[in-house]
Amino acid sequence: MKVWVDLTNSPHVLVMAPVIATLRARGHDVQVSARDFAQTLGLCERLGIEHTAIGRHRGAGVAAKAWGLADRSAQLVRWARPRRFDLALGHGSNDVTVAAAILRIRSATTFDYEWAAVQHNVNCRLAQAVLVPDVIPAERLYRYGARGKLRQYPGLKEEYYLSDFEADAAVLTELGLDHASPIAVVRTAPAVSLYHRFENDLFAAVLDRLRGGQVVVLPRTAEQRAELERAGGFIVPTHAVDAQSLIAYADLVVSAGGTMNREAVALGTPVYTMFEGRLGAVDERLLAEGRLKRLERADQVNLVKRDVAGVSGERVRRDPGLFTDLLVRPAGGS
Repeated sequence: MKVWVDLTNSPHVLVMAPVIATLRARGHDVQVSARDFAQTLGLCERLGIEHTAIGRHRGAGVAAKAWGLADRSAQLVRWARPRRFDLALGHGSNDVTVAAAILRIRSATTFDYEWAAVQHNVNCRLAQAVLVPDVIPAERLYRYGARGKLRQYPGLKEEYYLSDFEADAAVLTELGLDHASPIAVVRTAPAVSLYHRFENDLFAAVLDRLRGGQVVVLPRTAEQRAELERAGGFIVPTHAVDAQSLIAYADLVVSAGGTMNREAVALGTPVYTMFEGRLGAVDERLLAEGRLKRLERADQVNLVKRDVAGVSGERVRRDPGLFTDLLVRPAGGS
């Protein structure tokens, strides 16, 4: 089977990497397209995922996003048509589901946050299969056209793609970090996302509180990186790093997004969320279980060494083959 995987954002590379590896191990021909946005291309290179770079992010506004969707989908159609794929896969990629629909290629999509309405109204209606965590109530997705298409998996997606992960201390050396002293990892807000249109004074207050310590801030955009570099007092990587190992060795994670929060949960690192959008079912469950904490005041953050030395011990590790089966089989075979 000829499978097409499209990657449009940094977390999608991590989610789809074991899917790509699993399908290739089963003898399928898998080709990858990737958008130039955030660390998507850099992560592909770091993880050794051969890919064709197609298109770039067009901006945060509705009009810019609509133009970006139309333009990149057209580019994907031209690229994919001669390759005659049997199946197209994406993690929240509108572009690939639109292009696949135009080319009449079966497609499957996956995501774990249910309130990105614009994105899901495209993907769920056009894809033949929709893979989500089983904690998301099915009725929340029916409004997007997902009725009859849902496939649900237990646990966190991070527990699948981190199943065979073991932390590598090389990232500490690369960033000049001393593991004997406290380390914090901070992820900026997804400022270009339609579902996260909020000014966040708390985030600035947290940065001020942490400034001067061993604080690694991972920006999403070049503009965020430039602002952090002007502010000073933080370690701001200039390229894609082994963020999962960094999280595993960290004593504290603070993130205004979603994936890094759940990676910290999966790896056993204390984590605070500053997400200001509508909470999804996954985070609702993690907060209720105490595995994720909501940050409401900057003075909640105290950068000290964790009681447990080294990286996390007990972890939930799930079979990425199951994730792959659920994503692929409903759309036409595995």
